[in-house]
Amino acid sequence: MAVKIRLRRMGAKKAPSYRIVVADSRFPRDGRFIEEIGLYDPCTDPATVRIDADKAKQWLSNGAQPTDTVRDLLKKEGILPGSNQ
Repeated sequence: MAVKIRLRRMGAKKAPSYRIVVADSRFPRDGRFIEEIGLYDPCTDPATVRIDADKAKQWLSNGAQPTDTVRDLLKKEGILPGSNQ
């Protein structure tokens, strides 16, 4: 089972907000997921990002692969090593 940490789209039409979830890569984007670990709202200024760092680190240590967007969010929050902006 390939596990990914990715975004799940929520919110209204033209007003997206996202939940950061751990899901099997075979399931659809907004389909079944294993666990919700945070949220991301790009419509606020500045964008709202809340991630449970302990759960994220646990899933990363268990082999879950973040998508490119989630990897950037994790780096900005200081959960993954990299450039902190």
